[in-house]
Amino acid sequence: MKRRGENKQMLEVTYWELVTVISIVWVIIRVLMGIKNKKVSFSREAQMMMVYICIIVITRIVNFPWHHVNGQIGTMKFDVSKAIPPWINLFPIVHLFETYDGWQMNIIGNITMFIPVGIVWPICFKRIDNIEKTIFAGAGFSLLIEITQLFFYERCSDIDDIILNTAGVAIGALIYFECKKMRARKLG
Repeated sequence: MKRRGENKQMLEVTYWELVTVISIVWVIIRVLMGIKNKKVSFSREAQMMMVYICIIVITRIVNFPWHHVNGQIGTMKFDVSKAIPPWINLFPIVHLFETYDGWQMNIIGNITMFIPVGIVWPICFKRIDNIEKTIFAGAGFSLLIEITQLFFYERCSDIDDIILNTAGVAIGALIYFECKKMRARKLG
């Protein structure tokens, strides 16, 4: 995380810096869980790696520009003087279909990037044992992302993103729980 340019209030965070922080926090949490449980299950850690991958991929997609800047992934920019007032859309659907380049990709992308969450989370977390809990957890994850975007002036916190992300989680959950039902019928 580096301060760049003339503005001493601006902080730019690169993708790799954020991945490093997420990875360190992830490892600490997994080690603490191993200590708490007094064992390490490699099959459990492989499952949890799917959650980690979901987090890293979604972080890349939602927090950083798609287009490279000087051959690099662009940065997240925090500037106190520009962060207030935050850029928020609280009106569902109003701006969703505006004609700007990429609006279709925005809709499809927001849904598809969260389908894996709807599949992976119920596999990895025992308490997420039905479609409703999966959708609720996914909506909470999407809300957390939108709240964190409030701090970065080039990002918009958007109710449409929460709706679309949650729809993706719902699709993933329907796939997972339907496959689980079919498997139970086949075995039973």
